[in-house]
Amino acid sequence: MGQTLSEPVTTKESATVENSVWKVGSSSMQGWRVSMEDSHTHILSLPDDPGTCFFGVYDGHGGCKISQHVGKHLHKYIIQQEEYLRGNIEEAIRLGFLEMDRIMSHDMALKEDSSGTTAVVVIVKDGRLFCGNVGDSRAVASLRGMAEDLSMDHKPTGEKELTRIVAAGGYVEYSRVNGNLALSRALGDYGYKQNVLKSPEEQVVTANPDVEVRQLTNDYEFVLIACDGIWDVLSSQDAIDFVRQRIAQGLEPEAICEALLEHCLAPDLSFGGLGCDNMTVILAVYVNGRPYEDVLCVPVKLALLRTIDDALPSNDMTESTASITSAGFTTPAEADSSKPRMESSVDQKDRVEKA
Repeated sequence: MGQTLSEPVTTKESATVENSVWKVGSSSMQGWRVSMEDSHTHILSLPDDPGTCFFGVYDGHGGCKISQHVGKHLHKYIIQQEEYLRGNIEEAIRLGFLEMDRIMSHDMALKEDSSGTTAVVVIVKDGRLFCGNVGDSRAVASLRGMAEDLSMDHKPTGEKELTRIVAAGGYVEYSRVNGNLALSRALGDYGYKQNVLKSPEEQVVTANPDVEVRQLTNDYEFVLIACDGIWDVLSSQDAIDFVRQRIAQGLEPEAICEALLEHCLAPDLSFGGLGCDNMTVILAVYVNGRPYEDVLCVPVKLALLRTIDDALPSNDMTESTASITSAGFTTPAEADSSKPRMESSVDQKDRVEKA
């Protein structure tokens, strides 16, 4: 776990954008970390490809230079690829990631910075949904209430990842690349990309994304994109259930994102780092001309939701201090009302200017 504060910063940077097809909310929170290293983007209509949506979450580590730069520019590298103009969006995503990583490596201000970032992006174009990913941020869709992962977490212990790491001269220790980095693919992190005998795709840490494609239908209710600060605490299905229950209650996407951040925030530092990370989430609800209250295809089940305690292995010697929550709006903060928390504030500004 990185350096932490004595109290979490719970002020949130939130936004909402919408059109006739998508109703989108986002929120990010620094939490227990000493600085905010995440970045995110939501664009409902790309300037160079009107009608095409782009959503992205970038979880920085070692600093925020790379994550902020990628948040501002990655979509441009993708849509400028010749393959994009030919309609090969999957290959355009892959080449856009790699080209941006290569160009940043020649920018001395970025290359000499030791930071890196995950990147999980979703492009919606011509009735299809494309997801590109490096690292352990994640995109998940709700398909008639069931979680459908659109990305795969890139961890060093995965067989494919471990094979590449070792072949490039690296090693995995304590589930980390060279005993240090907890993910195996990233933009930046140029100290792990020094093997001159290997291609960019073959480096110890690579910026080569996996890309998934789905045909978009009305069975899709929404897409949830978040950094690992969320997924360390909740499973994909847990998060889908959390969102669906609150859509059914009439909460707007922005408010649901804020509630999700609060739900995953650790009440203190005794959880081994779980719930102590920066957190960022984008919720894109596929209204497609329907009223917001009609987007859920099947009724909501009153499933039990997990608090931060439930992400930890059970310990017979220590009684859990946080209760399991149900379909209401109880968060870890509310479960421990005796613990003072900083007031949350919401920035209502439209963040589409990130384009």
